[in-house]
Amino acid sequence: MPVPAARALLDAGSPLQRLPRDTVVRELTLAGRRAERITVGASERRTAVLYLHGGGYTLGSLATHRSLAAYLARESEAAVYVLDYRLAPEDPYPAGLEDAVDAYLELLVEHGYTADQVAIAGDSAGGGLSLATARRLIDAHDVHPAALGLIAPWVDPGARDAPKDRDLVVNTAWSFMAAEAYLGGGDPADPGFAPLHADMAGLPPTIVHVGTSEVLYPQVTELVEKMRAADVTVRFTEYPKLWHVAHLQASILREANDAVRELGGFLREALEPTRV
Repeated sequence: MPVPAARALLDAGSPLQRLPRDTVVRELTLAGRRAERITVGASERRTAVLYLHGGGYTLGSLATHRSLAAYLARESEAAVYVLDYRLAPEDPYPAGLEDAVDAYLELLVEHGYTADQVAIAGDSAGGGLSLATARRLIDAHDVHPAALGLIAPWVDPGARDAPKDRDLVVNTAWSFMAAEAYLGGGDPADPGFAPLHADMAGLPPTIVHVGTSEVLYPQVTELVEKMRAADVTVRFTEYPKLWHVAHLQASILREANDAVRELGGFLREALEPTRV
């Protein structure tokens, strides 16, 4: 299916994922890109999460991830900012990374947060982008995000050693094409593109979720091992019964809701010292 058609189809199905009661969605721009600020309950929040959606760096939007972001806002008790970062093939790497870094910095400069008040979270490609964003912020700007929340992060898009060619959601033939579109003419070992190859030292407390039957499972477990070897605080939860980013179904599936509750609780605790 052509990319524009796939994007339109996913957006059309997004209303099936409901929002929690008392959700407030406010449109804005971050780093010149469309974004949404989502809160549940109290709309004034002293802490925030920059959320980077998945979709293989070619798909996904504010619409597809609005429900997940809202459930995360409820559980983290933070304002969740979902960013419409640039996608491939129109805008390959490093466009999305530049957007994410600039959006985080704008939250600090223009929206009154400090880095210890803002976590970064994302799923699949957005999880890999979250990790790459944190690394770039630390290395290039000496800015240290408060925490990371990674849902089945795609941290090595250039790898071709997956143990199987598909799971319930991911088809490696499609994901490899998406990775090539995202890479453009770059180096597949570039840690901004493939943060599994980055230095893990100095990263913030991190929670990682993955289903044990996922194509990405070996990649994610390798990431966790590398982070722990670098003395990063990591909470790692494996789900034998959940599929790739089942968190998207938090509004209709209890187990997915529970997963978002754990993710949001971790981020809430990491941000807790800055709430008062």
